Amino acid sequence: MTLPAKPKTNISSQKNIFIGCGIGAVAAVIILVITMAFPGSTITADNSILVDPTKEKQSLFIMARVSIENTGTLPLTNVRVNFGDGEILSLGTLKPGQDIIVSPPAGNSLQYVIVTTDEDIYVSKAYREPIPMPGMMGS
Repeated sequence: MTLPAKPKTNISSQKNIFIGCGIGAVAAVIILVITMAFPGSTITADNSILVDPTKEKQSLFIMARVSIENTGTLPLTNVRVNFGDGEILSLGTLKPGQDIIVSPPAGNSLQYVIVTTDEDIYVSKAYREPIPMPGMMGS
């Protein structure tokens, strides 16, 4: 009389499922990093603006700037930058393709920036901190 053999578990299919889940998770993280690293523009018909506030912590100070670009085909009028803490800067008119870099006032809390225009554009963004690169200042 022979004893019944144990059924073999199919380890290779479990392994394939595990590998597939790992690859999916890595792809999701890569997509998230790319969308956060490269800001998009806010579009309303022919009017479009790109706002990118950044702050970089150095060893002795914080360097902050706000890049504002008219990415549309029409001029943007009465462009105003609200740095928070009651600080507002009026830039006037931005021509199509024009890019301006401004610095927040000294002592600003560097929490967020709100950019508005007469063309009903309203963009509110928090400051982002770029990933430090080896060999660059502050890394």
